[in-house]
Amino acid sequence: MPTVTALGFGFSPCPNDTFAFFAAVSGLVGDAAARLQPFLADIETLNRRAVDDADALPITKLSIPALARVTDRYTVLAAGAALGFGCGPLVVARASASSASLADLRGCTVAIPGRHTTAFLLFSLFAPLDVRFVEMRFDAIMAAVANGECDAGLVIHESRFTYQDHGLRALADLGELWERDSGGPLPLGVIAARRDLGAGRLGSIEATLRASVLHARANPGASASYVAEHAQELAPAVRARHIALYVNAFSVDLGAAGRTAVEALLARGRRSGALPVGCSPWSDG
Repeated sequence: MPTVTALGFGFSPCPNDTFAFFAAVSGLVGDAAARLQPFLADIETLNRRAVDDADALPITKLSIPALARVTDRYTVLAAGAALGFGCGPLVVARASASSASLADLRGCTVAIPGRHTTAFLLFSLFAPLDVRFVEMRFDAIMAAVANGECDAGLVIHESRFTYQDHGLRALADLGELWERDSGGPLPLGVIAARRDLGAGRLGSIEATLRASVLHARANPGASASYVAEHAQELAPAVRARHIALYVNAFSVDLGAAGRTAVEALLARGRRSGALPVGCSPWSDG
């Protein structure tokens, strides 16, 4: 009987990830000799674990700024990405706030979901930087803005659908700004794997993740309890909207358009000085 190798796989507890990767971590698809062991954490925790290289996971979801700092050790897989149109982070403020645009945030306190997130990179590209940033978990940001702890917040994931319920309004959609500038989709996050796994293992992992996404889309009810278990605070309708937006054709395969989008955001961040110069994120680059 072949030896089973367990490979740690980091992804977020958000509905899109638990939906997309349920089949992979449940053994419904993929190589039986290489089991993917789930490690669920918010995206900035995953980013920091890879960047700090402290007990780094073999396979992990990463934001683009984190990817930029680890391209010597990690390569991007073509399956499992969160990338698309109309899915970008929002900058929100209280409905009663006087701020009407990003320019009005100068001198303000802004809550962010982490300095390694794609959301923060976009903020640094499009918004004034003479603000005070307060880092916190993504799911604490809306409350911090609503109760006046922060003047504005950078919201991601399901907060895109629920911020108005907290008495907040959007000052800007950073995804729209990126799409307008680049003409392409916004790459929020990718699945990266350690280069030292080798070409054969990398190809097998990529095939497993692609099969998992396809299984999820063909059998949407199969992962329902798993998704709900990790997102109990969300109404089923919000979970469904979240999945529909973030799990799409790019999640099955980045393709040429997806690769171009990742390269474009990396290049833009490097030119601005927000990201370090590094090697290609691709194993064939």
